[in-house]
Amino acid sequence: MGTRKEKFAAEKAIFYQHIQSEGLRRTNQRDLILETFLSIEGHLTSEDLYGLVHKQDDSIGLTTVYRTLKVLTEAGLASEVRFGDGKTYYEHLYDHEHHDHMICTACGRVIEFVSPEIEALQDEMADKFGFRPTHHSLRMWGLCSDCHERADEVPSAPPGAQPRVRVRTAIH
Repeated sequence: MGTRKEKFAAEKAIFYQHIQSEGLRRTNQRDLILETFLSIEGHLTSEDLYGLVHKQDDSIGLTTVYRTLKVLTEAGLASEVRFGDGKTYYEHLYDHEHHDHMICTACGRVIEFVSPEIEALQDEMADKFGFRPTHHSLRMWGLCSDCHERADEVPSAPPGAQPRVRVRTAIH
């Protein structure tokens, strides 16, 4: 996989090639947003990223962050994920193994996991129905191990109801 610096160099090269192919300019603001995004491992909203870059350069607006995240996603460097709280989160995509998510409805913890068995079952089901998947996302809601221990204190949603979620992001 290479060192962190080498990986970021590859991601930066992909980003710069993509913006050039789209006829966009390379700017100091885009560079700062890119650098900041790459430095965070975890899930963050555009508002989280805006807060981080705005501390370093208060001329950067939220719209610039939104647009740059869109470009990062189009370039295959970022992925949009939704956890059921009405927000869009972004995470690294390039050179990261596919994973799924478990979301704690009590504390907002997001647990990433990899399951070859689930992947194989999804492929089997797609084959069975002649379906050709282009991408997928598996999300499970429930209680993490810490909150499960205090399950008597944690209210549960009625069957069939959407879970109430407050996700903890990479930015605290």
